[in-house]
Amino acid sequence: MKFIRTLSTTRLIILIVTVAAIASGSAALAVAASGGGGPTPPPKPLANAIHDALAGAAPDGITADITFTNSLFPSGALTGAAGSALLSGATGRLWETNDGRGRLELQSNAGDAQIVWNADKVTAYDATSNTVYSFTLPAHAAGTQDTGAPPALSEITTFLTELSKQATVSDAQPDNVGDQPAYTVTVSPKHDGGLLGSAELAFDAARGIPLRIAIYAQGSSSPALALEATHVAYGAVSSSAVDIKPPAGAKVVDLSSAASSADQNGGADQSSQVTGLAAVQAAVDFPIAAPDTLVGLPRQHVGLAGKNAALVVYGQGIGAIVVVEHKADAAKASGMLAGLPTVSLNGVTAHELATQLGTVLEWQAGGRSFVLAGSLPPAAAESAARELK
Repeated sequence: MKFIRTLSTTRLIILIVTVAAIASGSAALAVAASGGGGPTPPPKPLANAIHDALAGAAPDGITADITFTNSLFPSGALTGAAGSALLSGATGRLWETNDGRGRLELQSNAGDAQIVWNADKVTAYDATSNTVYSFTLPAHAAGTQDTGAPPALSEITTFLTELSKQATVSDAQPDNVGDQPAYTVTVSPKHDGGLLGSAELAFDAARGIPLRIAIYAQGSSSPALALEATHVAYGAVSSSAVDIKPPAGAKVVDLSSAASSADQNGGADQSSQVTGLAAVQAAVDFPIAAPDTLVGLPRQHVGLAGKNAALVVYGQGIGAIVVVEHKADAAKASGMLAGLPTVSLNGVTAHELATQLGTVLEWQAGGRSFVLAGSLPPAAAESAARELK
């Protein structure tokens, strides 16, 4: 797995803590029991375990069985929207070549899904809706190409020291995952963690390849979000196993096109320079709802989100509340959460997506459209929404 093994120090940071970012919106995965009864590696300090694993011999390729189960969404949270392996859970198979091309194939009673990637693009095909979601990966900036050499032990130690200022990081726990000797490390936020309890990563002790990723909600001993590889085998993988194209008649949704259009039109660069309530209010054609505090959290940022939308942030870290506001579309009575359960906000109907790790609300009022998201329980999110007048 070339992509994972050629991590710079920055990407190593992303690898260990990215599981926390997934909490902002994703399907969930269930983790199989750790400690498979096979051989485990010797105890090591975490920095040494990471360094030695990344310095190990690169495999020619990898194949593995995958367990992918949804426990993130409570019963009823996705009424009418759970007919997909990406949301209702699945089992499947993983293939990846040593040049970074890969495929994850998932099967479930709710439908099948397939994710294919290479150095330039990620494509996800949902068979239930016959839809292809594609995303073009950002190009490397000049001078930032990975060399293939692992980060130095001193770099890893420095990174872990900085990380420990924001989170509690466990020792490297000897484990066996996917029939491979592995180390498991757990990271939990020290403050501003919202509903996030901890994130867990298990990696191959000899090759540095992630074998299990899990996210736990506060107070829960079962993961809300977890992915585990089992029956892992290393060896050459045929190009035919990873170079798979979706059906020709599938609907295509390009998730990177909006960002590309913004860049071409100068929208992203210009909007990022407009900050502060007064400046953003002058730039949009609707009144912004941005009180000084929201459910006790101070307003930290107001900026443009595109050419005619406002982004308001309350609080800091994972526990922050994010509000996006724009002028309501008179021809469109509901937004992206239409079809989800509804709640009343002072007489206004809102659609709500509630998960173990956070809540998203969407509603229209006073000629404006609102989306509020945060790692907080539904009651707190609803209280925050009612304060936006």
